[in-house]
Amino acid sequence: MNVKTMMVVGAGQMGSGIAQVAAQAGIQVFLNDLNREFVERGLAVIRKNLDRNVENGKLGEEEREAILSRLIPSTDLGDAEEADFVVEAATENMQVKAEIFTRLDVICPPHAVLASNTSSLPITEIAAVTRRPEMVIGMHFMNPVPVMKLVEIIRGLQTRDEVYQLTEELAKRMGKVAVSVNDFPGFVSNRVLMPMINEAIYCVYEGVATPEAVDEVMKLGMNHPMGPLRLADFIGLDTCLAIMEVLYEGFGDSKYRPCPLLRKYVKAGWLGKKSGRGFYTYSD
Repeated sequence: MNVKTMMVVGAGQMGSGIAQVAAQAGIQVFLNDLNREFVERGLAVIRKNLDRNVENGKLGEEEREAILSRLIPSTDLGDAEEADFVVEAATENMQVKAEIFTRLDVICPPHAVLASNTSSLPITEIAAVTRRPEMVIGMHFMNPVPVMKLVEIIRGLQTRDEVYQLTEELAKRMGKVAVSVNDFPGFVSNRVLMPMINEAIYCVYEGVATPEAVDEVMKLGMNHPMGPLRLADFIGLDTCLAIMEVLYEGFGDSKYRPCPLLRKYVKAGWLGKKSGRGFYTYSD
């Protein structure tokens, strides 16, 4: 099957990035969210990215307009009736995702593949709420999507080989490198990354060092391009906490227990860059 039309559910940072790279690959994309304001905000981010590429000489003006013409704003999940492929990029919450997939299962044509951009939740459990579990797969993009090459592709228990192959080909078409990962909590990326971030937070919590010092050690000592606490702010501390909770529940191992300071920041509304305050302070 050639994917001609896609829907991306969720127009936030991840969803808008996925929509952008899909449109750049020549795919017509419905960018869907709960209301028009969220969708327009996502489209504005895409326009800003494309404008920057034009200014840098990486993209022509005509090509930019062609990409934008393939992006269709949507506030009605019913638009998915035209989709060959759907990527869900909603909040990292199983109840929310289950509700979306239950509705998509009814709306989408029988041939449509339903993919989740979940960063930690089990694909098999998401697939189980549908009547087409063999057509459900994980497609975990990295942030920022237009820049990062990796996509983790996660099979559920019943995912067909043909669905995996189609998803892998689609990822390559979107300029990504696809890596096959089995359906375990956190997959590979976040099973390795999040405990490191959590331990960095413990260093601050226990008074070992300031956030700036922790990040400087990891950048200069380990050659990381960005310190773990700055990275956590960019990911979103609420997302980090949600992933740590999935890891802790999934493995039952104390090494995945979220740091109390992470919980406190999230309860305070200090979610990182998106809220203006996390381990660092941000302004527009």
